[in-house]
Amino acid sequence: MSESNLKNRYDFIILFDVKDGNPNGDPDAGNLPRIDSETGEGLVTDVCLKRKIRNFVQLTQTGRPGYDIFVKEKAILNNSIAKAYADLNIKLDENDKKAKGKKDEVDRVRAKMCEDYFDIRTFGAVMSTGANAGQVRGPVQLTFARSIDPVVILEHSITRMAVATEEEAEKQSGDNRTMGRKNTVSYGLYAAYGFISPALAAQTGFTEADLELLWKALTEMFDHDHSAARGMMATQKLFIFKHDTALGNAPSNKLFDLINITRKADVAVPRKFADYSVNVDKSNLPNGVELIEK
Repeated sequence: MSESNLKNRYDFIILFDVKDGNPNGDPDAGNLPRIDSETGEGLVTDVCLKRKIRNFVQLTQTGRPGYDIFVKEKAILNNSIAKAYADLNIKLDENDKKAKGKKDEVDRVRAKMCEDYFDIRTFGAVMSTGANAGQVRGPVQLTFARSIDPVVILEHSITRMAVATEEEAEKQSGDNRTMGRKNTVSYGLYAAYGFISPALAAQTGFTEADLELLWKALTEMFDHDHSAARGMMATQKLFIFKHDTALGNAPSNKLFDLINITRKADVAVPRKFADYSVNVDKSNLPNGVELIEK
């Protein structure tokens, strides 16, 4: 890739909210919105957020070389690894379904996978299955998102004015109704934290152009992810701490402490982003660190 390499460390906070929706259901709990059982605070996994970033890039960069997505819906990962071997004209034993590349071949294929797939050079990947393309540790890492306040999960009864089979219709004497349940969070403001390492970016080929696409994805990804289950979701703020060195000029936790998010005193039950105050202590911003707001 011709774009310039990443030279600065970044730490960031993304604030997003949900209204009357399920931001991230837990399949082991009947797809209920995830919560911290001790505090009642809502949770959204890092995997969920990465999925939305992947989907945004796949949608907006279709056909652009170097911006394919490795972990996408209905993908067969070993086929993608095998394609990289074929693209590099590396021959494997066709009679051995478990044939794997040699060490120097694995290194070449791993570099090829980083070059071709945005999500590999961004988040990393385990590609030691199939023909083997090794493992990649990505420069961009995200935490779980956690709501600022405890969230309330509501259960709603819903009705579908149809049934699936003739047998169901006969049992209902033609009434033809199907009852169901839908669970939502009334309102929740969530914060997730991210970290970007230029040292790891140099290993995967993650560039300044990739970084700009990541910022765009974080701010716009919910606009392309609407569904009946998720209600109204939106990125409200993105705070980016840019260090002027590769190793950084301050600990990330100290930078995150400069952002204070509190519910306004006159708000008993928050139902919108405006019910919160977001205060930034710019006076204590360390030397060598720039704060960028999006």
